[in-house]
Amino acid sequence: MKAVGNILDISTQRDSRHKGIEVHLDSIEYLTSKKDGRYYQDFEYLDELETPLVITGDCLARVSGKPSPDGEYEFKVYDKVGEEYVLNPDKKLFLTVVYDFDEDLNILSEAYYSVTMPNEEFTQFKMEKEKEKSRKNWKGRKKN
Repeated sequence: MKAVGNILDISTQRDSRHKGIEVHLDSIEYLTSKKDGRYYQDFEYLDELETPLVITGDCLARVSGKPSPDGEYEFKVYDKVGEEYVLNPDKKLFLTVVYDFDEDLNILSEAYYSVTMPNEEFTQFKMEKEKEKSRKNWKGRKKN
């Protein structure tokens, strides 16, 4: 996980001028909820990425304009469809930024990216990821 550019420049309104800001993510958490009797139960699947997912600043907007005292920021995520930017309510990005007084620099200390999906799609996605992992593990074994 790393950030390129000043994340704090991103405002509450999505802006194409922030295209130079990048957030590189190492993992994505997929979320769903399924009705279990009378109540909904939450399920999650953490996908550790081999190559980082890069989200550019033009696809982000802060949820709150007020600076957080503990350096936590929540962002709305937009999908770029052709030349249009469409808000995706199922995607969320949370970043924790620490200020280094000696270097006069904001440092990204934690990143959490989640995607909420319907239960059927989540089940299918998780099954495919598990098969992919098992294939990689199988190919990695050597014969003695």
